[in-house]
Amino acid sequence: MTGVFDFENRKVRLNSGYDMPILGLGTYALDHDACVNSVMALLESGGRLIDTAYMYGNEEAVGEGVRRGMEEYGIPREDIFVITKIYPNQFSDPEAAIDMALEKLDIGYIDMMLLHHPGANDVKAYKAMEKYVEAGKIHSLGLSNWYVEELTEFLPQVTIMPALVQNEIHPYYQEQDVVPFIQEKGIVVQCWYPLGGRGYTADLLGNETIQSIAQAHGVSAVQVILRWDLQRGIVVIPGSSNPEHIRENLDLFGFELSDEEMEQIATLDRGEKHDWY
Repeated sequence: MTGVFDFENRKVRLNSGYDMPILGLGTYALDHDACVNSVMALLESGGRLIDTAYMYGNEEAVGEGVRRGMEEYGIPREDIFVITKIYPNQFSDPEAAIDMALEKLDIGYIDMMLLHHPGANDVKAYKAMEKYVEAGKIHSLGLSNWYVEELTEFLPQVTIMPALVQNEIHPYYQEQDVVPFIQEKGIVVQCWYPLGGRGYTADLLGNETIQSIAQAHGVSAVQVILRWDLQRGIVVIPGSSNPEHIRENLDLFGFELSDEEMEQIATLDRGEKHDWY
């Protein structure tokens, strides 16, 4: 069923017909070598979802990590799901941007491409991506940093319904109205900055409510937050260059948060956005 998490197989069926892992790795701010190593650590640990972007400057590193991981660990290409994004300063010549991403990644096709955030010519860029879907070079399309107002204006102008919307979501910024709005359209939600973002993570992980829930389950505060996202039907892509943390971020299926614990975390919402997107 589209949009419903399959916890047993750790996947979700997208409205594009493809299955996407429900947890993976974000590569924002990882330089080349750290990015290659992180992608390989993820693949070695059983993770199969990797998120990058033109603006991260590491699409080539993600591609290298994927190719090496496939070879070293015997992973078929179709088992790996790579997301990348084109930036508003590329929207005026979207074909060149898409071709560049395909060339840099060098993994045959792109599993999903997103518009990084709204901007001039965003509909034009999306329509160009639709043509690459028809050609089989991109499998699924999505948007990043689109909210209710932006989606309401944008969706009637495009042909292929986005399969994913990726936004900032964490316990201090929960998007309690936006998430259901997106999900009710059959679009999967994915969160960036699941742990609050740089400069805010320590405060969030030290939160007393989250700490007490973590202690009750014998897990880390990070695992509690990521599990909370999954139970809301939100795909998680925490960033890390630490192989131990990458393994821990994937280990979310040995415990379950109760309705009461989910509600306790819901009360932490401050509407506190940590990035400008």
